[in-house]
Amino acid sequence: MAQQARVLLLFDSRGGLTEQLAQAVADGVQSVSGVELRYRRLSEANQKELLGIDALILGSPNWSGMTGKLKEWLDYSGDLWETGDLAGKVGACFTAGWSRSGGTEATLLQLMHLLLAHGMIFVGLPWSDTMRRSGSYYGATAHGEVTDDDRAQARALGRRVAEATLLLGLFASGAAADGS
Repeated sequence: MAQQARVLLLFDSRGGLTEQLAQAVADGVQSVSGVELRYRRLSEANQKELLGIDALILGSPNWSGMTGKLKEWLDYSGDLWETGDLAGKVGACFTAGWSRSGGTEATLLQLMHLLLAHGMIFVGLPWSDTMRRSGSYYGATAHGEVTDDDRAQARALGRRVAEATLLLGLFASGAAADGS
């Protein structure tokens, strides 16, 4: 049996909105066969887990940026930045908060920056009419409450990450098989 692609869904959640969105992202990942989901609240995660993954999806409450707790946890991944262990792997992000105008995109951009600094291949969301109400090009979002549109955007993000991870794995396997 072939090894499954491993996706780590790592999030910090304080008021419950981010975790609700994380559950929808997880549903999207799990809708794709050939992918193993590792669902972790920040308090349950260990930086060593980053060595055994093919994709990383980060989620944070929007506090006009990511939480300090998540930033501190990610700061300890600096050794992986130096070694390039996450380079070429898939990354994505999501956030939830109480206000649409409270810095949602700033939070997504902070998360995205960390993923890109590791050399990860970023996956966002393509434009859809739903994006008038929910989501961002940079990732899934929720404001005030998690709506059906928010869940749909989060599921789409999870599915896109899983599919991209599988495609990159197939490409890498094919390249290795033909000697490229």
